[in-house]
Formats: sequence, C-alpha cells, structure tokens
Amino acid sequence: MSTSSCVFCRIAEGDEAADVLYETETVIAFRDTNPQAPVHVQIIPKEHLTSALEIEDRHAGVLADLFRAARQVARAEGVASTGFRLVTNVGHEGGQHVFHLHVHLLGGRPMSWPPG
Repeated sequence: MSTSSCVFCRIAEGDEAADVLYETETVIAFRDTNPQAPVHVQIIPKEHLTSALEIEDRHAGVLADLFRAARQVARAEGVASTGFRLVTNVGHEGGQHVFHLHVHLLGGRPMSWPPG
C-alpha cells in the first residue's frame, strides 16, 4: 500500500484534517471520527506499519512513544484516574479497518469484558 492511500499516513503528514490532541516527531494522537466511547482517541506511529505484525526490535522507541502518548492523552482527557482501555486490532478478523498500526484509547465509561 502506498502511504498516500493510507488515511492515517495523510493525517500524520498533515495532508488530512484531524482533531489532533498530541504530537511528537514519532507519534500523533487524534480523536476518532466514529467514537465508541466518550473518549476515543487513535494513537499512531508516524511511520507506516500495517499492524503489530510488522513491529521489529528497531521499533522499541516508537512503542514506548505510543504508550507515553497514551499516558498524556489519558491525563488530558480526564480518564487517567478512572481507567481506560488501550486496544490494537490486527487483521480483518481482529477488527482492523485501517491498515496502519494504531492504538485505540477508550474511556469515559465502564468497559465490559469480553469485548465484541
């Protein structure tokens, strides 16, 4: 897939509008356009990785950056103290719709288990 056909790559490059909440050189976090919870934020690496299956040792820093972003966003959105969920879907049967690695931060309501 070319990165120009990936909506998350276009957001990371500033070519597609998004409600950005957090950004560094390596990651960007923005509100989901179809929220499944009162707080629903997508956190993505700026580098195009199709899913968690493409993560290699060299991505350790980016993974740490994703979790740092989650911490900052959870605090800013007021869900750090009450709890939230971090989810990454892999592949069609895993529920992945955008094939760029992303972590959903969901909060603002009780989460049930098992999910969907």
